[in-house]
Amino acid sequence: MEAEDKELELLKAKKFAKMTKEFLYKPKVQEKPKAKMPREIMLEHLIDRGDEVLEKAEKLYPEEMKIFEGKIAELITTREINEKITGGQLLYLLRALGLKVSMDTQIAFYEDGKFISFQEKISKSMKED
Repeated sequence: MEAEDKELELLKAKKFAKMTKEFLYKPKVQEKPKAKMPREIMLEHLIDRGDEVLEKAEKLYPEEMKIFEGKIAELITTREINEKITGGQLLYLLRALGLKVSMDTQIAFYEDGKFISFQEKISKSMKED
């Protein structure tokens, strides 16, 4: 009887060791990556001040932009839009949809190794005359 108990204990220990080993070295189930939000998908495809245009439009038209971002993200994920979207293209598209987004523009000149504003350029040239 005692020999059977020792055998049983030995079998239990082996089984426990095997289960522990499987648990420790079992490859972890990879979590699915979080689904990206439409805004994130769109931001990845914007270039040349596209992010600035998007932010300005979101401030002016928050509800409309949620719908717009969803549709653009859908087109990007289905690969109907393959290339990057420039700020100018985004601005044109928004205006075509009736969303009047105006961007702050600035004219600058590169002179003597630095940029100077249009106003500074005019005042400088008037002083020289």
